[in-house]
Amino acid sequence: MKKRLSIALASVMVLGALVGCGSGGDKPASSSGGDKGKQDEFSFYFTGSLNVKELWEVVVPMFEKKYPNIKVKMVHIDSGAGGQSTVDRIIAAKQANQKSGNIDLYESSLSDVIKGTKEELWAPLDTKKIPNLSKIEEKQLSNVKNMGIPYRASAVILAYNSAKVKSPPKTANELYDWIRKNPGRFAYNDPATGGSGDSFVQTAIYNFLPPEANVSSDMAYAQKWDQGFALLKELHPFMYQKGVYPKKNQGTLDLLANGEVDIIPAWSDQALEQTSKKLLPDTTKLVQIDPSFTGGPTYLMVPKLSEHPDSVATFLDYVLTPEAQSVIVNKMYGYPGIKWSEMPQELKDKFKDVAGGYRTFSIGDLGKEIQKRWQRDVAGQ
Repeated sequence: MKKRLSIALASVMVLGALVGCGSGGDKPASSSGGDKGKQDEFSFYFTGSLNVKELWEVVVPMFEKKYPNIKVKMVHIDSGAGGQSTVDRIIAAKQANQKSGNIDLYESSLSDVIKGTKEELWAPLDTKKIPNLSKIEEKQLSNVKNMGIPYRASAVILAYNSAKVKSPPKTANELYDWIRKNPGRFAYNDPATGGSGDSFVQTAIYNFLPPEANVSSDMAYAQKWDQGFALLKELHPFMYQKGVYPKKNQGTLDLLANGEVDIIPAWSDQALEQTSKKLLPDTTKLVQIDPSFTGGPTYLMVPKLSEHPDSVATFLDYVLTPEAQSVIVNKMYGYPGIKWSEMPQELKDKFKDVAGGYRTFSIGDLGKEIQKRWQRDVAGQ
């Protein structure tokens, strides 16, 4: 009797195993993103300074607590340490008919979105798998053909000492007039050493060009820079110490902090963070001008060859929640990737002075050519 019972039990177990193989044996591991019973892990590569690393060290544990079946393996590539090699690695994996090179999600700049799109590396993103994409301005997604998620951004604005400047400039022309009337009280950094100075220079030049030039790398536009450079040369003797340009973004912030100048262009996140930490005086205020300075998003891209698309989609949807976006605003002092209207009222009120937006410039190698000519025609005059 025992022998018969053992045989019958073994038969049931074998049958059960066969049914299990038939119903789920060909199901991809990536589907575990929405299955609470399975564990899945994907690799997330991101580049940037320490504050970027610190951001994800807060957001990822929040996500994993909410979705305990999904683990995120974070790989931080220090700023300037070869982020481009990550894209090259994905390209090499594709050419070798391999998977994604163990890179399931990648954070980087617009240039990598564009390069990867040309190489057909990125998977298009849609609201069916990532419903919170609907919280992003449609234009921000269509600009990159839905190949990247602009999950956060920053912009160059004016930082000024409100104790000295009662009525700050509201337009570019008002700013240039203010500089002329207040010699030595304005500074921008050498454009080759930091984005805020670079933005001031590019804005002065491209305000004379049609809007489509802002996103073109056509060298023909270099022939139309003369008006902008003439303006920069004219303003040169009215700059700090009659034409001294600090190094790096921090250089101009230090001059404002020390009271040596009254207005500077600065990155919104840097200025907000340093005001919060009392590194800039309490009288420091921020404002965007019209036409605005430059700025832009940082993107998240999913390689087509990722083996964990569902888990990645779950993570991306969480990153676009007001909960996660509030961490970006509070910790990095950045612009949220989702619409301000989707954010808590408290944050909208707190950041109202810099929430006016920015213009995206994407001019490729023309940026380097502008820096070379600036050194020769402006700083070297």
